[in-house]
Amino acid sequence: MKVALLGPIAWRTPPLHYGPWELITGLLAEGLAARGIDVTLFATLDSVTKATLDGVIPTGYSESPDFDGRVWEALHVSHALARSGEFDLVHNHLDWLPLAFSQHCAAPLLTTIHGFSGSNILPAYRQARSHYVSISDADRSPDLTYFATVHHGIDLSALPLSASSSTDLLAFGRIHPDKGTDLAIEIARRAGRRLIICGIVQDAEFFARDVEPHIDGDRVVYLGSVGPDDRGRILGSGAALLHPIRFAEPFGLSVVESMACGTPVIAYRKGSMPEVVDEGVTGRLVADVDEAVAAVLSVSEIDRPGCAARARERFSADRMVEDYLGIYRKIVR
Repeated sequence: MKVALLGPIAWRTPPLHYGPWELITGLLAEGLAARGIDVTLFATLDSVTKATLDGVIPTGYSESPDFDGRVWEALHVSHALARSGEFDLVHNHLDWLPLAFSQHCAAPLLTTIHGFSGSNILPAYRQARSHYVSISDADRSPDLTYFATVHHGIDLSALPLSASSSTDLLAFGRIHPDKGTDLAIEIARRAGRRLIICGIVQDAEFFARDVEPHIDGDRVVYLGSVGPDDRGRILGSGAALLHPIRFAEPFGLSVVESMACGTPVIAYRKGSMPEVVDEGVTGRLVADVDEAVAAVLSVSEIDRPGCAARARERFSADRMVEDYLGIYRKIVR
């Protein structure tokens, strides 16, 4: 079987820091290649992979002011689809743009929907010739028909189990009102715990107004965007990961990574969180700040090795690759 993975190009694959779509596409490319699948990864040309690498842009457009993302994504898609007749299947991880040109794809097209930026992009999905995979049952549009749901997998080798921890709380992810970074600060303050914040600043005004004034290097510490070398160590060091989201989270990679390290999650009961977090085993699901503070005080009752075992059973990269391989075979048949 010859498979083309049409990856995103905002960042390198795998990303050096932020880049969840690039991370998943890279893990899938490596897993397929390790299983002897003839896979070509269309990504930035500085990407690192055991698959065959092809592309048009030297580096991620979010990493260089020299590249206009709109232009280079169009060139990227055009280049990949021009080669689509060489493959048995094209697997799209680049959102809606390839769907606008799906009639020009000479192989069956499969699209993983990593999340909807808004309902205004749905026409591209409704009119495309593509199979669809959701990343959680919660993140499905009633306007689309889905082939399957495949939960993301993670690289467990980079996420060692930490059987003991500090009393610190963690907030991991892009700093944006959707992610509730300000709510995490309030929860930690009311629980009398130190908070470690990691992530890119995606909303500068929100950061300046609601987050930065609280960063003192003592009770609230901001470490910036954390790369894969430090991610497991930091996630494994906390008493709990706070995830007080204001939106319907499509999946939540940092949530799963934290649980795999043995660090339970305290998450708002929105989006995919009831699907991803096993109540009382890998974390606590709460409705507001008051319930989150109470959960902080009782989260030590969760068995950390048991938390890690459940997360590793459910969310390994190997499981994700096998799920996708089963889908590929059904489509190609």
